[in-house]
Amino acid sequence: MMTDCLIIGGGVNGLLSALQLHDAGLQVTVIEQSTLGQESSWAGGGILSPLYPWRSPAPITALARWGQTHYPEFADELFQRTGIDPEYVRNGLLVLDGDEYLQARAWADFEHIPLEKLEQAALRDCEPELEGYNEALWFPDIAQIRNPRLLKALKQALILANVPLLEHQTVHSLKTQNGKIIGIKTHSQEWIATEQVVIAAGAWSANLLYTLNVTLPIVPVRGQMILFSTQPGLVSRIILANDRYIIPRRDGHVLVGSTLEEAGFNKTTTHSALEDLKYAAFHLVPRLTDYTVQKHWAGVRPGTPQGIPYIGKHPSIEGLFLNTGHFRNGIVLGLASARLLTDLMLGREPILDPTHFAPPL
Repeated sequence: MMTDCLIIGGGVNGLLSALQLHDAGLQVTVIEQSTLGQESSWAGGGILSPLYPWRSPAPITALARWGQTHYPEFADELFQRTGIDPEYVRNGLLVLDGDEYLQARAWADFEHIPLEKLEQAALRDCEPELEGYNEALWFPDIAQIRNPRLLKALKQALILANVPLLEHQTVHSLKTQNGKIIGIKTHSQEWIATEQVVIAAGAWSANLLYTLNVTLPIVPVRGQMILFSTQPGLVSRIILANDRYIIPRRDGHVLVGSTLEEAGFNKTTTHSALEDLKYAAFHLVPRLTDYTVQKHWAGVRPGTPQGIPYIGKHPSIEGLFLNTGHFRNGIVLGLASARLLTDLMLGREPILDPTHFAPPL
């Protein structure tokens, strides 16, 4: 088998990269060790903003801002292209950690992002189901996208574009010759020849690079979430407090997340995390006590030292590129990350300064 570009990893960053590279004229193949989009990308919440965005390093803010600007048009285009609505919804973010207002205000003014401080009646009008809080930071323009539907739409778009999607095939090793990528071998010993490889395998990326004696500081970080099925409209805003968040979907599903655990690649759920997330949910929205937890799951995020992803080419192996290490922000950063990668691979003027995302190799 031969392809212009092989993308290893079928999560949101791999699929977005594949779609943009295909639309730019490359013959692309995606290979995924499990089912497309069923790892970290599926397990997250789909908030189109970093949590506590004013705490983020400038490179993350730059990627997020580009994505936030372009996601509405992209979501609509993907819907028209596939008939699958990824449910882009701009329903705003309420942050109940009010002690950081001055930092948030300075950041929002610098980035020209709308921010209000809601108190008493104004907060109750914004989210009537909140109890026990008298003030909040209100970011009205923050949106969400329903990540499982986004992944389903991306997969369908690639199918319609006749992009080969190789699921349940694990890459055993990357092969080079004279400092150039020449292909990969799968665990079933299938050989795929290519002159360009994109590592977009999330938490598994470091293991792949190790086959080339390349060390990259990406570690797996487990996150657990729970889901309630409620009446539509019970909760209308994204809510964030004490590192826990609530995300309401159009159909009444309410997500609550998420934990941060150093547990390797173990995706087992735990009773302690379940109780912790339920406590957070009931404390924020007491009416959720009327409902039972419908689902409880875990995913493994690709953690990096500062949460900044690695996007770009390997400095000494020709044809090897990276788009990985997005930690908790794979969805919000994915659109800009794929665009930046495509710019670099095609020699176009990049949308952002790529030096901020250069792999430390």
